[in-house]
Amino acid sequence: MRYAVCVLLVLCACSAPPPKLETFNTVPEFTLTAETGQAFGSADLKGKIWIANFIFTTCMGPCPRMSNQMKQVQAATRELPDLRLVSFSVDPNNDTPEALADYAKRYGAAAGRWVFLTGAEATLHQLSMDTFMLGKVDGQQMDHSTRFVLVDRQGRVRKYYATSEGFHIPDLVRDVKALLKEST
Repeated sequence: MRYAVCVLLVLCACSAPPPKLETFNTVPEFTLTAETGQAFGSADLKGKIWIANFIFTTCMGPCPRMSNQMKQVQAATRELPDLRLVSFSVDPNNDTPEALADYAKRYGAAAGRWVFLTGAEATLHQLSMDTFMLGKVDGQQMDHSTRFVLVDRQGRVRKYYATSEGFHIPDLVRDVKALLKEST
């Protein structure tokens, strides 16, 4: 009898729902330029869940690791059509749409699903610093956060993920699925 109770408790613990995600901030309206050369912004993400990060194409530090992780997220979520991946440049002076398109190709970014954005330094700075609370974009120093940011269908920042050791893509996918179940 004790064994049956223990098994039941373990099974109940395994099926527990993920913790409710907090809300940190709301993404304001913005328009930048995608790797396609077309305007892309918050209106294109309306009603979608998305994951954001900040990179630059000539980075020799954490950006290749982060982009490989985003590629893994893309693969792990291919059956979730309402999810978008958004990589913002911290080097808008050098990350032209052409440079971003080459970078996107290098990492196997699915067109229309994983977008790379560049544009006005002030807009990128405002998004990174004030909205996502990740740090400055100044076009000079290429220091930037290595976290991924999960944004819900209403454009609200819901969770941050460190991409260094211990980053678990299944946790991110679980949270995306939880957001997909939330009412809009």
